[in-house]
Amino acid sequence: MTINNAIENFSIPARRFGRTEIQIPVLSLGGMRFQQSWKDLDSREINNQQQDIVRKTIKKAVEKGLHHIETARHYGTSERQIGWALNEIDDPKRILQTKIPPNNDPSKFEQELELSLRRLGSKKIDLLAIHGINLPEHLDMTIRPNGCLDVVRRWQKNGLIDFIGFSTHAKVDLIVKTIETGFFDYVNLHWYFIRQDNEKALKVANKNDMGVFIISPTDKGGHLHTPSAKLLELCSPLHPIVFNDLFCLSDKRVHTLSIGASKPEDLDIHLSAISLMNTTHDLIAIVEKRLINATYESLGEPWMTTWHIGLPSWDQTPGEINLPALLWLHNLLEAWGMEDFTKDRYSLLGRGGHWFPGSNADCLDCEVSEDELKKVLINSPWRSEIPNILRNLRDRIGGERRDRLWGI
Repeated sequence: MTINNAIENFSIPARRFGRTEIQIPVLSLGGMRFQQSWKDLDSREINNQQQDIVRKTIKKAVEKGLHHIETARHYGTSERQIGWALNEIDDPKRILQTKIPPNNDPSKFEQELELSLRRLGSKKIDLLAIHGINLPEHLDMTIRPNGCLDVVRRWQKNGLIDFIGFSTHAKVDLIVKTIETGFFDYVNLHWYFIRQDNEKALKVANKNDMGVFIISPTDKGGHLHTPSAKLLELCSPLHPIVFNDLFCLSDKRVHTLSIGASKPEDLDIHLSAISLMNTTHDLIAIVEKRLINATYESLGEPWMTTWHIGLPSWDQTPGEINLPALLWLHNLLEAWGMEDFTKDRYSLLGRGGHWFPGSNADCLDCEVSEDELKKVLINSPWRSEIPNILRNLRDRIGGERRDRLWGI
């Protein structure tokens, strides 16, 4: 069955978005990839061709039932371009979401909020997220008396915002702490097949009847738009994107997935996944088992069951080497051949700030000696092996430097 045939005659299902009571489509149109620039250009610098891509992408999304559009104040030209397009495309079911980072000065936060509303050209924002509660101080800026949340509550009273949530790249304990404040109606977080560290947060969000929005399951879920040959083989007959979409949505605690389309055609493979939602349960289990078996065959049961034990956090490691992240990348590379994704993530370590903290292994044997590293690995059963694993990882995927733009 071709993708076009698979998506011809079906409608995208919706799920109750937690206590917001919004019926949200299980696919959301993320605004991260189909804008002209990551710089906030003057309106005169946005060309007609790029704006036409935005308009056509949103138009197709609406026609296919993706009524939820999600963007952010700092996605370059995204809000401006989306605002122009929304003015031309009627959608009575539209759910509009944007995100504003917390600020130590609530008046500056409010200025950003005002700019977002103006750029989007909307009378109100249905879903407003505090963008990037990644550190304890971000939570404090938000919820303390006279903080950013007080601004949002005032806007809610004035009918300009319906519901408030937060997006996060934080450690799971901070995500749970933020959820348990009870101040937020929904959460944008990372959770997909290759990264299920936030299971605890998903459980607590469900307990608190919060909406759950999965961030970037295709890109941050493994660069699945350019999958490795091994991943294609292991997921067959499904495309890795289709498998990952269905894996995520098979969990009823998940309400919607962000689809980061760069052009209208990028929607098709996700639409094909949704068309298979009710017919592929057994196949999803088969592919999942096949992928897990591949990790054990490549890396061995002793490693797979204990590699994470006794690893210090990046801020407790010489050179701020992010051992949990690097060994996770090692696993993805060895088991599933995910060179493109692991190279991207490796190069970002040390340049991702609080969005992707810690450093890669480039400093090993230079600023950081093997003995220094072993001292903080005293509780790891792989203390002796990890230095060479890091060297091999560095040799295979190191050497490129990339500054953070949107690739978090």
